[in-house]
Amino acid sequence: MSNPLIYFSHDSLRTFTTDIFKNLSLSSEDAALVSDCLVKADLRGLGSHGVARIPLYAKRLRLKLVNPLPKIQIHRVAPSAVHVNGDDGMGMVVGTRAMAAAMNLAKETGVGMAGVYGSTHFGMAAFYVLQAVKEDFIGFAFTNASPGMAPWGGAKPVIGVNPIAVGTPSGKRKPFVMDMAMSVMARGKMRLAGLRGEPIPENMALDADGNPTTDGLKVHQGGTVLPFGGPKGSALAIWMEIMAGVMTGAAFAGDMKDLYGDFSGPQKIGHMFLAIRADLFMSLDQFKQRMDTMIDRFKQSSRAKGVDEILMPGEPEEKAEENRLTTGIPISSEIVDMLRREAEDAGVPFPKPIKGA
Repeated sequence: MSNPLIYFSHDSLRTFTTDIFKNLSLSSEDAALVSDCLVKADLRGLGSHGVARIPLYAKRLRLKLVNPLPKIQIHRVAPSAVHVNGDDGMGMVVGTRAMAAAMNLAKETGVGMAGVYGSTHFGMAAFYVLQAVKEDFIGFAFTNASPGMAPWGGAKPVIGVNPIAVGTPSGKRKPFVMDMAMSVMARGKMRLAGLRGEPIPENMALDADGNPTTDGLKVHQGGTVLPFGGPKGSALAIWMEIMAGVMTGAAFAGDMKDLYGDFSGPQKIGHMFLAIRADLFMSLDQFKQRMDTMIDRFKQSSRAKGVDEILMPGEPEEKAEENRLTTGIPISSEIVDMLRREAEDAGVPFPKPIKGA
């Protein structure tokens, strides 16, 4: 049975989360940035990458596996490319600065690319493409991740679920925003389901013995998630490993430290960010009009039986955010208890719920 939900305002969660990370020695600016990323995930309905992760990130910071005050180094290696050393900083901080660097290059050359090494888990991948879309760039965000998935035909995790995110601005329509892991279900969602006492669907994961499991927590106890589309998802995950791991100089192919259970050292995660000017081949207004036309045609096309509306990638998350800005962000009571303990340990006030307490 799932735990009852307790609702909080997004503003109160932002303040709380910022205070937690300031207490963990992040600068005020960086603490606010991490907070923005986590709360944005909760607003968009991606609770697996939201404030539920605070205890995990806090533990890694306290163990000095993450650098709260990284000296991020950005070196231009080609007219359209920079190489970024994250200095083991919070992935949200490193990723945001890397995407900003890619956008600056794109303003000058049309296309900008930032390869990152020495980083950590960077949260919701869509956060970075939304950063690009806001400035009228087409954005790409790739990352590798700690081992959580077996390659097609395997039974042990040696590759990450390695999400990809792509974002494109539009005109009157909402932007196209795709954010997906290469597994049938994201590991974080499986973990969150396990913490809530909810089973995951069948045929999603294997336990440590290679047997099918519906326990999301067993996935993080030596088990493995399964790639979506069989060999297709596996191949895409390997490609992301090449782009974000092999090419950038980051750890790769199982060398990254597991976010959830390996506290023996920094993660050494790699990312790749791309920014492309949307007006490379035509005016920005024309591009946005063409995007609107495309989206209109797709959404107005014939619907399958039982389907009320054809949704574009990113639309469900946009709708969730619009709703939660008003109704509040729901968090299960078990996660709330974990966050209360973090607040007590840090001496930080815990926000008052607006509903469900």
